[in-house]
Amino acid sequence: MPTQKRGLGKGLGALIPTGPDQSVDMRASARLVAVDRITPNPRQPRHTIDPAGLADLTASIREHGLIQPLIVTAAGDGYQLIAGERRWAAAQAAGLREVPVVVKDATPQQMLELALVENIQRADLNPLEEALAYRQLMDEFGLTQEEVAERVGKSRVAVANTVRLLGLPPEIQAPLAAGEISEGHARALLRLEDQPRQMAVLRRIRERSLSVRQTEDLVRQLVEPPATPAAPAQSPETAALETRFRQALGTKVTLQRSKKGGRLVIHFYSDEELQGIYENIVGDVPL
Repeated sequence: MPTQKRGLGKGLGALIPTGPDQSVDMRASARLVAVDRITPNPRQPRHTIDPAGLADLTASIREHGLIQPLIVTAAGDGYQLIAGERRWAAAQAAGLREVPVVVKDATPQQMLELALVENIQRADLNPLEEALAYRQLMDEFGLTQEEVAERVGKSRVAVANTVRLLGLPPEIQAPLAAGEISEGHARALLRLEDQPRQMAVLRRIRERSLSVRQTEDLVRQLVEPPATPAAPAQSPETAALETRFRQALGTKVTLQRSKKGGRLVIHFYSDEELQGIYENIVGDVPL
């Protein structure tokens, strides 16, 4: 069941454009300010900027100028970025002395939320940067996972799964942040409770270039008990039903049929996966 994408959280829609009409209004209300009067957003969740992408953006700004204004808030004698860090950095690299900005009032929480939303929409954050921003919203501003999900347009389960990545040891967080392994690989490793086995599987991923599915299968072999003797071969109809259940629920499903009925076993490997299965079957009714 696809997750419906939510809009910006309460109060954020007034600070960041979400459609063509709003973008036109933002450009009309922009003013020019000196680049050196702007300071970065101290709550910017992104820690690195891709050099190649920044070079392309710099070349575009050098040729066409900065088309979309930066969003800033007043700070002392100058301004502090709310959203648009890549464009600001590229404008400086392109040699612009002035840039168009729209000045908005924003709380510290809104500054973090807006920077997070912009980066998520542009796919600019690595999974750990995203997880740290979610954790900061929860720890510093007291938001629940559901409230964070509402503000960034994701499901609560997606937010919970991303935050869980912070439980990985530094030796696995580093290749995840560098893009050597994907979030799917990292989530599979979370099922292994001890670090030595996590590191052993990580080595296997690197040595054999394992896909996420292959990694999940390897981890499953390590954490599940030995298989029982093979059951009688399934009929094509039963196998097709089992496949449909597995695709709909996003997890392992075992369907066994007999003359008097049968049983359907749904597997889950974390509380978050259980919550996701529950929401797929029951809906939004609280547990």
